[in-house]
Amino acid sequence: MKPVRYDPKEIEKNLKEGYWDKTILPDYWDRNARQWPNKEALVDSLGSRLTWAEAKKKIDRIAFALIKDLKLNRDDRLMVQLPNCVEQVLVRLACEKAGVLSIPEMTTFRQTELAEIAGRTDAVGIVIPKQYRKFDHYQMAKELQADFPNLKHIIVIGEDVPQDCIRLRWIMEHPYEQEYDIIELEARKLDPVEEIGFLITTTGTTGLPKLIEHRIAAREIWTAKSHVRNWQLGPDDCVLAIAPLAGAAGGTPAYVTAPVGGAKVALEYQYRGEETLEFMEKERATVIALVPTQLARLLELPVDKYDLSSLRIIKTAGGYLPPPLAKEAEERFGCPILGTYGTQDTGSISGVPITASEEQRYTTVGRLHPGIEIKILDDSGNPVKPGEVGTLWFKGPGNSIGYYKDLEKTMTEAFDEDGFATPGDLVTLMDDGYVKIMGRKKNIIIRGGQNIYPREIEDYLLLNKKVTNAAVVPMPDPEMGERACAFVTLKEGEQFTFEEMVEYLKTKKIATFKLPERLEVLDALPLVGESGKIDNKAMVKMIADKLKEEGKIK
Repeated sequence: MKPVRYDPKEIEKNLKEGYWDKTILPDYWDRNARQWPNKEALVDSLGSRLTWAEAKKKIDRIAFALIKDLKLNRDDRLMVQLPNCVEQVLVRLACEKAGVLSIPEMTTFRQTELAEIAGRTDAVGIVIPKQYRKFDHYQMAKELQADFPNLKHIIVIGEDVPQDCIRLRWIMEHPYEQEYDIIELEARKLDPVEEIGFLITTTGTTGLPKLIEHRIAAREIWTAKSHVRNWQLGPDDCVLAIAPLAGAAGGTPAYVTAPVGGAKVALEYQYRGEETLEFMEKERATVIALVPTQLARLLELPVDKYDLSSLRIIKTAGGYLPPPLAKEAEERFGCPILGTYGTQDTGSISGVPITASEEQRYTTVGRLHPGIEIKILDDSGNPVKPGEVGTLWFKGPGNSIGYYKDLEKTMTEAFDEDGFATPGDLVTLMDDGYVKIMGRKKNIIIRGGQNIYPREIEDYLLLNKKVTNAAVVPMPDPEMGERACAFVTLKEGEQFTFEEMVEYLKTKKIATFKLPERLEVLDALPLVGESGKIDNKAMVKMIADKLKEEGKIK
């Protein structure tokens, strides 16, 4: 399938300059199977363990089944709603070999979200667990199937498989390689640069999923090579995904980067407290991939009880990482914490290398990946002066393609006519070439015509020893238009008054107009699903509702 935003010059440039090549991700599994056939490659916390050779065999078998048994056509869409398990990796790789577009989805999606995806893509099937976290995914799939006739195939992992479904385990055990020539898969595999490689979902402003097109070369291979350099990743590493593999926080390090570097992939089926630490110890994980919320939960556990000396990198994404949390994690786990920067909608931008200083790790999103061009613009579209804040626009090998079959939305909401994309963030480029995020343009609080960047105030609040998490959001005001409201969570037994907050922030010598004019203390900040991201919209609504109840706004 041709991309919605197809630019032959972009393809020619990235191929010529060596940023893209003609490999797909399964090619690296094939390479690793040749080099280290008996070396462990893929494990999960349910007990599945596969060598590189065993994994390759199962990938090929699933690919053959998609083509020969299910009769899927090239570019057919297959939804994959699986937890972190070996089957998710194998199915998605098989799709690339079979020329099928996989659509990995969070396990938290329900009928509404999946119906939106199935309807827009004419998906021909879905891969699910029968049940996960006490939710009946089979029943949901049957209800979807009744509404969408194209959704012919329900493939179920595990042993408990209903009779009217396809048992993935049987497919993986069937010797298709004895019946068909592997050369058939070569003819079916997706072109890494000329075609869409897979579709990614992310929740939009309406709450319904957005569908984003990605090339295999750009999104997967180039991004992986950038991370391999930054993390100095190799065959002796083990990358453990605690964050969902269907999202960037878990998927980019484990599904995408690890096999390119030849590293073992380990998957935590679901967060289990101390048992997660036991799994880290057992697999001798060297890199863990998780969202900041999961990291905070791990730090509440007795980390010192476990031998985690193998760990050399903590990789976080999917939400803001407070510097105090980063520092505590580094001290307790004894290794650096490295972030990356990018969005599903627009692509990969930068990453923090393992050689970065403490300040660079805590306060920036790293250096631009090779081949990335940027421009930082003011509200009038003019370049800002060095060191000043503006909206980031970028283009390069890591760009996504755009929104699925929607060129108008792509070119009005994400990209400009020159191929530059914006994640909507306000940034400044430091003298050392590192990028620092100051906030999101749409999250700026404009108080009487003066801009307040929430991230600046949040960082100061997080330095207070009583505060464990903080978010600053706009609250409506009839006089100023907006004022700032601070939401915080506190360490157990602590109290934090509004007056105390104001006096504390004044010691930071910031402009008076930046001071929050209301404080709300919560037990926990609201989050967006499994992503671990703080739900600012929920807090904006929360404070607006309170102001209405108090009669301060209509």
